[in-house]
Amino acid sequence: MSSRLAAVAIDARDTEKVAAFWCDVLGWHVVDQEEDGITIGPADGAWPRIDVFEVPEPKTTKNRLHLDLRAEDRSTADELRRLESLGARRVDVGQSPDVSWVVLADPEGNEFCLLSGR
Repeated sequence: MSSRLAAVAIDARDTEKVAAFWCDVLGWHVVDQEEDGITIGPADGAWPRIDVFEVPEPKTTKNRLHLDLRAEDRSTADELRRLESLGARRVDVGQSPDVSWVVLADPEGNEFCLLSGR
């Protein structure tokens, strides 16, 4: 028997803002909300989910784990514009200028990547 991925946890000072950002990005909704965190997931109840937990301190260094996204129903360029319109911003984590992905950050600075088309 093996383990399965149930959730990815994201620390945030403003859990509602970060959860709303990821709901907009992924087309997900809030599954559960408690005093110290918000769980978001797909409408069909599928797994994994994202848990956004409240922490008092701001993010200070590069993430050691991050999400990689790929556009499904539009071009990578269109998806990049959509993500930026939702509040994502491009960041430099030391990637070379010729990589095939774009490194972005959510509203609290948590990095993620938008991969190029398949």
